[in-house]
Amino acid sequence: MHSKKPFYILVALLFIVGIASSIYRGIEHKVPFLPGKQVQSWGVEAKISFQGTGEPAEVSFALPNDPAFEILVENASSPGFGLSITDDPENKRADWSIRSATGRQVLYYKVTLIPTGITRIKAIGTPEVTNAYIWPATEKVAAEQAIEEVWAKSATNLSFAQQLNKAFNAEERSQNIELLLSSNSTSTLFVHMLNSKGIPAQVVSGLNLEDQRRRQQLVSFVEVYDDGEWHLFNPKDGTQGRPENLLLWDRSGKSTLDVIGGINSQVTFSMLQDTRSALATSLDVMNNKGALDFSLYQLPLEEQSLFKGILLIPIGVLMVVFLRVLVGLKTSGTFMPVLIALAFIQTTLLTGLIGFILIVACGLMIRSYLSQLNLLLISRISAVIIVVIGIIGVFTLLSYKFGLSEGLTITYFPMIILAWTIERMSILWEEEGPKEVVLQGGGSLFVATLAYLAMSAPWIQHWVFNFLGIHLVILAIVLLMGQYTGYRLFELKRFKPLAGE
Repeated sequence: MHSKKPFYILVALLFIVGIASSIYRGIEHKVPFLPGKQVQSWGVEAKISFQGTGEPAEVSFALPNDPAFEILVENASSPGFGLSITDDPENKRADWSIRSATGRQVLYYKVTLIPTGITRIKAIGTPEVTNAYIWPATEKVAAEQAIEEVWAKSATNLSFAQQLNKAFNAEERSQNIELLLSSNSTSTLFVHMLNSKGIPAQVVSGLNLEDQRRRQQLVSFVEVYDDGEWHLFNPKDGTQGRPENLLLWDRSGKSTLDVIGGINSQVTFSMLQDTRSALATSLDVMNNKGALDFSLYQLPLEEQSLFKGILLIPIGVLMVVFLRVLVGLKTSGTFMPVLIALAFIQTTLLTGLIGFILIVACGLMIRSYLSQLNLLLISRISAVIIVVIGIIGVFTLLSYKFGLSEGLTITYFPMIILAWTIERMSILWEEEGPKEVVLQGGGSLFVATLAYLAMSAPWIQHWVFNFLGIHLVILAIVLLMGQYTGYRLFELKRFKPLAGE
């Protein structure tokens, strides 16, 4: 007797690989597990303007760099200018250039972003400690006293930044802080005082995202490094952490906009919030990352539509195996109900049931006449196929004449399968009687109906096409049911008398 251990190992591997690949696709590629899910996206437009002086002009503009947002689409509008975008992820910039710029010049940069849910900013390596700021003679004593006073109240780099932020926004600020703020901006002074203690910190620019806002400006924040992570502070209002809907635009620590060959430069931002399909968004993200190379979405639309139908067949097969092996239903043909269920998807359930019953009933009547002619099998089947085509054509014309548009869809029925079904039922009628025909025909329609309900469910259609690992799970379940050798559910009624009262 052969050991079944390799079989169960195979089934377990199919389960694990199928479920793991589906979970990975949902988490890593952000493919939604349920159809119809929507995500919020932001469209942001930066408008750069300057006055050209008639000389060659170069414009360098920092591009958004924030792990909390994923860039879906970005483009620039710059008539007459050359454009290049650097690929440095830490300092991504757009550089425009032109031989001669005279008068007012306007450049546009547009980007579509989606939130990623990542609010913490991990540092790549340990940042270098910036050299201590050299204070002017008029500020040196006040700066040293203010720093030492706050330093004594802290224990770590982060707590020092927190206490310093608190001192900047106290109701009664110390005279030293007031003196320093009179000649320094809040963010710059905050960074200088942190750097004086060897704490990595930098000024970053952020954009508060608000729907349908125009002519917005960047807001300065301060990033402070501690224990492998950057912490965000706003020393102007004393808050710590990331505000809701904040986009960190420039984290390079350098100027956001540089213009050579122009004067009176400025940049303003407009933004618009939108709702889009989570599935379409995940496809755009995968396309940007080059993860669609082995995806069905790489196929032309016609082939995609074909595969969406083909990949539903395992669901129907699973339903047939369950109902025949475990329940014990009888059907006319093993997998004929699956093909009929596919036709029901095109015709709708009620129209499909009526059409199937009418075609088979008419076919059986004509087949009973053909049986009297003593034809060879191949000729009889061929005649039945031609008769089925004729019946479908007549029903289609009658439906059109009476204005029943639903009747036009019965052409989706598989004609060869219908012909074989009629032939099989006719022989069964002759050998077993009409009761067996009704039993098997009714069982086929019942299985086809259940398969249709499963195959037409939107979430199942979404799963079988977007999570191909599900098919490995279905295969594992079919293999397990194939090992079942016990009594079927319908067979138990035969043993009911043995159960006594």
